[in-house]
Amino acid sequence: MSELYGAEHRRLQQAFDTTKLADRVDEMIVLSEITPQHQAFIESRDMFFLSSIDHRGYPTCSYKGGTPGFLRVVDSKTLAFPSYDGNGMFLSMGNIKANDKIGMLLIDFETPHRVRIHGTASIDKEDPLMKEFNGSELVVRVTITDFFVNCPRYIHTYQRTETSKYVPQADFEKPLTPQWKRIDAVQDALPERDSEISAQHGTITPEEYGELLMKGKG
Repeated sequence: MSELYGAEHRRLQQAFDTTKLADRVDEMIVLSEITPQHQAFIESRDMFFLSSIDHRGYPTCSYKGGTPGFLRVVDSKTLAFPSYDGNGMFLSMGNIKANDKIGMLLIDFETPHRVRIHGTASIDKEDPLMKEFNGSELVVRVTITDFFVNCPRYIHTYQRTETSKYVPQADFEKPLTPQWKRIDAVQDALPERDSEISAQHGTITPEEYGELLMKGKG
């Protein structure tokens, strides 16, 4: 039996008469490592949701997207994925530095199917996998604690139409410029590597960016 349940889980299970069921589900589906069958599913994903915990105790949920294979099975206990250029806040990465416990949710919206993962994570800008993850700023490695398939009953079915143009590809050289880096109010706060963006692409107002964002062009 794993340590998946705490006192509050047990109280709710008792209140709804699901203690035996919860224990049986734990016995049947909760694993501590990845099987070959699960590896194929994991490495076919082009997105997942990452949860981490900040310095105040608040959970942060983040969408991570890439090309299929950007989430890699290193071995039966270890996953790795790249951290790409973002908005400079480094919320998930900073959280991992302070508290290494994370959660991951992998969903296939077309089948549907999903997998949940708990583990401990670390980040490294010198990781050997950096050279294999084009466009990465850091590599995250996750040591798995719990791994289990979840019932897909309430997953709505969706179909992916295209890969984000911002996701680094195999022939990656220079990242495309996100529209928010053109906002006039952030120009004096951009890092040096982005200082030429306004000259190359012009600036926009926060209101103009808001209009682009609502159209999915942010």
